[in-house]
Parts: sequence; structure tokens; C-alpha cells
Amino acid sequence: MRGQAALEQALTVAFWDALERGPLPPMAALEAAARTVGTLYRQIASLHGPAPRCGCGWQPEPDEDLIRLEAMLAAALIERHRPALADLPVQGRA
Repeated sequence: MRGQAALEQALTVAFWDALERGPLPPMAALEAAARTVGTLYRQIASLHGPAPRCGCGWQPEPDEDLIRLEAMLAAALIERHRPALADLPVQGRA
């Protein structure tokens, strides 16, 4: 697994572990995850501001970045499950 996929898997595992460990309603867990993403953004943006301490070249644009993050959340919420080839019923023989 690389970069983004590894991060997504780690976040997913941490989320489900938190739900299994204690009585935490799913929406409360999702709200905590959203707050954490906001905090991470603020911390990372502070390293990339007017006097960047990172050489990657990214420049935070809070308004545009918020729109982008909201769009990603919305897309994930409305994305329909697409079955994998292995999940489809056999339709005959080859």
C-alpha cells in the first residue's frame, strides 16, 4: 500500500477500533474525526505559511482548501457502491 491508501486504511482502522472500544455513537465519532482533520489542517498550514518550514512548495489557501475538503466529504457520502468483479454473480462459462 502506498501513501494515500495507507493513510486511508490507518484512519479507517483507528475509527473502527475507537467505536469497538467504548460506547461512542457513530455521529460523535465522525464529529471527532472531522475536528481532528481540521486540527491537522491548521497545524500543517502553519508550517507552510509566509515563512514555510517545509520545502514541498504547498501554499495553504484556507477558503479554497475548505471547499475542496467539503467536496471530498460530499462525494464520499453520495458515492454508490460499485461491486468488484469478484462480487458479481457468474453469468455463464467461458
